[in-house]
Amino acid sequence: MSTVTGFSDSTSAAATLSDAVPEGRPDAGRRHGLTGLLLRPRYEVLPLAGTLEQVQRHVPTALPVTVTASPARGLEPTLRLTESLALEGFSAVPHLAARLVHDELHLAEILGRLDAVGVRDVFVVAGDGTTPVGQFTDSLHLLTAMERQRRSASSQSLRSVGVAGYPEGNPLVSDAELDHALLAKQPMSSYVVTQMCFDAGAIHRWIGHARGLGIRLPVHVGVAGAVDRMRLLRIAGRIGVGTSLRFLNKQKEGRRLLRRGGYRPDDLLGGLTPHTACGDRRVAGLHVYTFNDLAATEHWRRELLDMLADGSGHD
Repeated sequence: MSTVTGFSDSTSAAATLSDAVPEGRPDAGRRHGLTGLLLRPRYEVLPLAGTLEQVQRHVPTALPVTVTASPARGLEPTLRLTESLALEGFSAVPHLAARLVHDELHLAEILGRLDAVGVRDVFVVAGDGTTPVGQFTDSLHLLTAMERQRRSASSQSLRSVGVAGYPEGNPLVSDAELDHALLAKQPMSSYVVTQMCFDAGAIHRWIGHARGLGIRLPVHVGVAGAVDRMRLLRIAGRIGVGTSLRFLNKQKEGRRLLRRGGYRPDDLLGGLTPHTACGDRRVAGLHVYTFNDLAATEHWRRELLDMLADGSGHD
């Protein structure tokens, strides 16, 4: 397995982990919380040529793999990769973008295909396209149609439906609209995945805000994996997470991001661990945006788990 460029030696990795676990916190408790987050994260991948082989080579079948959808390519690449992953024994989770679904007949076909390969979990989003290809304009409309079909014989395998949360808002939708939509989607949803963020404080504040609204869904926090720094900077700017990126640039981890090597989310995870089991604000899990840098991300995860197991990087 390949190493993470710029962080291939155990000394620098241990230093990163040490920074991620501040003094004054119980080592055993922090290790336990961080280990729990790292044991079964969700890995998000792009449905490109060669992705299946990369997943097979680098990702354990025990880890759920979510497959994104692109308005430029439509849902078919997402569905084909999801089917292939499921047939290879992976827990595959397709992103169903509402604006890429033509109508209820198309939706029934999609759910039927997923049911045929035993897919039990889907992630529903509006989608990046500004113009819907059919009748569904947002994720709430698609969820409502899915709920009707789930009550029928259209899908016997589907057990879980995820929806998106936005700790830094959405550049195209007001915060009030996002709050209203999440409340409306809650009865038809099983969990929330947050948009990629680099600021643990912003994530905790958003979870607190959501709980104050009455959202009780488990929250899986979206973090970037061990990825190429230039790719990460491009994507972060495009999806509107500039606030936490500016925050990151002021921190130790931000200085690491500007180094020659790739990004590692150790410090962010260190900021999340005090709340992994903190009442209704607990973090239920991690959703790792890999950008298909699977070898580097899985190497990082295993390296960090090994260090946590033997206590490396702790006082």
